[in-house]
Amino acid sequence: MELLGKTNIDFIGMRKISFIISGIISIIGIIGIIQISRGVANMGIDFSGGTSMQLKFTQPVTTQAARDALAREGIKEVDLQEITDGNKLLIKMRKSSTGDVKVADHVQDALKKEFASNPFVVESSTEIGPSIGEKLKSDTLMAVALSLLGIVLYIAWRFDFKFGVGAVLATLHDVLAIIAVFYLMHKEVNLLLVTAVLTIAGYSLTDTVVVFDRIRENLHKSLKDPVIPIFNRSINEVLSRTIVTSLTTFLASCSLFAFGGEVIHDFAFALVVGVLVGTYSSIFVASPIVALWEKNPAEVKA
Repeated sequence: MELLGKTNIDFIGMRKISFIISGIISIIGIIGIIQISRGVANMGIDFSGGTSMQLKFTQPVTTQAARDALAREGIKEVDLQEITDGNKLLIKMRKSSTGDVKVADHVQDALKKEFASNPFVVESSTEIGPSIGEKLKSDTLMAVALSLLGIVLYIAWRFDFKFGVGAVLATLHDVLAIIAVFYLMHKEVNLLLVTAVLTIAGYSLTDTVVVFDRIRENLHKSLKDPVIPIFNRSINEVLSRTIVTSLTTFLASCSLFAFGGEVIHDFAFALVVGVLVGTYSSIFVASPIVALWEKNPAEVKA
């Protein structure tokens, strides 16, 4: 599908602007990671430990009414999220217990007392201890590190080491960009975010491989030509394909964000941001890094 037709855009020539933008995004993302590791960010109970409950009421209940009711019973440090479809209420608390009474039992008793005329059922209840949260945090960092290492090895074997470094830096850029957005917007950092980050890493890698494959093909066809024009021509040749693929994925992610429900709202939002950033990085981050590094096109592996 030729969405744009033949283009002749100097993408590599825009590298200074793109590197400045990417540098700012990456710095914010690094700050976000540091704050997350310190526990300063909005950490979900997956990493900080706590209790998560989903209740279904007979009649609608607003978050403010529920928060006031819990406060009257001495439960103040609580995150509430109203799910309008089905009169549901999502309750999250970072404390694993209140005295000798479990948080789940304490919350249920308080709501039964305050909303005696509006009975509810517990659809789900999960408790995670602080030690498990710390293990999940370390396992998450290990998973991201191993995935980046796997990308280096795959691209180095599939193309060349230079391409592998470019792909890893672009993928790392995407990860930092998503973390930067979540940190700036004070969104919750949980396992769903990790899932979204790894999903976008795979998507970004796929898009980058398509661009790299055309670059390698054109490098072998024009061994004596300057490198940067070859890179620009290659990116322009796959630009329509990249936009069509990204657009369809973006629309699907937007649909999930709009209609997927409150529980996966942040996950879908991360996908929306990630698709945009992943498309940008494959063109304006990965390719310029390899173009500036590449000295002799004849050295590119077959």
